[in-house]
Amino acid sequence: MTDRTIHLPVAAQDSLDDVLDIGVRAEELGYDRAWFPETWGRDAATTLAALADRTDDIGVGTSIVNTYSRSPALVGQTAATLQEHSDGRFRLGLGPSGPAVIQGWHGESFERPLRRTREYVEIVRQVLSGEQVDYDGDLVQTRGFRLRQDAPEPAPEIDVTGMGPKAVELAGRFADGWHALMFTREGFAERLDDLRTGAELGGRDPEDVRTTFVLPCCALPDADAARNLARQHLAFYVGGMGDFYRNALARQGYEEAAHAIYDAWQDGEHERAVGTVSDDLLDALAAVGTPEQVRERYEAFASIDGLDAVAVSFPRAADGEVIDATMRALAPER
Repeated sequence: MTDRTIHLPVAAQDSLDDVLDIGVRAEELGYDRAWFPETWGRDAATTLAALADRTDDIGVGTSIVNTYSRSPALVGQTAATLQEHSDGRFRLGLGPSGPAVIQGWHGESFERPLRRTREYVEIVRQVLSGEQVDYDGDLVQTRGFRLRQDAPEPAPEIDVTGMGPKAVELAGRFADGWHALMFTREGFAERLDDLRTGAELGGRDPEDVRTTFVLPCCALPDADAARNLARQHLAFYVGGMGDFYRNALARQGYEEAAHAIYDAWQDGEHERAVGTVSDDLLDALAAVGTPEQVRERYEAFASIDGLDAVAVSFPRAADGEVIDATMRALAPER
């Protein structure tokens, strides 16, 4: 059975308590894990440590932290601490993010992102083993590092995100799991072939690589209101977050729409960008509408062969009421 998880929202929440309340509510509703993406809001480590304090059973994880703003040794320390603090409920998700975030916000050169991701996975694993880390990579060098506390037992598993063929192949070859974002059902199935290729190159069983599909969801009695929130969300990501979401959408057969949304957004015509997200495209990428429609659409995604978990994410402008309505509509106990 496919796990149901949630992405805690980074936007439209007035306080940290509001974010944590969503995680507590997710545990009450029976969700398996709460992920927290680290972008331009609250940091992931503090947020997830606080959530672990307020919950008992729900898993917690980062989806994602980037591989540029922290050293790999620090990422390993953070993962070890969160695993200890949560009594073994933590899972680490990481990835390179993109130039808009890394160069624009963190002032770092977005150099060889796939190689960097591989080196981070390898170093973090060594840190979590408790052994001394002496690593001489192409991009990262670490000498003489060792945790000064006992290594976490078990060590948290490491997922990576990826959208292009080589990025997904890397996940299959080196990581414990892959997080898929901005995919259609068909696009996800195509990338699964790359994941299997990577696993085989790494001498691994593809079934051992856990797949998580991040699905934008919005369930409201007013279906049009739900769809409009999701349209705004998708237009922002395709148009305003660099070109990798645009390119991923184009690879899935929506090249004209992807470029039209991106160009409109870049020209400052945000309403036109939102209006360019057609009903067909919206339904291909999200589960939105009335609660009944959302449950039906969610099941269509959850039934994809080779998928282990669906992470319910919310439109970036969704307030607490919208988020709670959506979580209730998709609660695992139904």
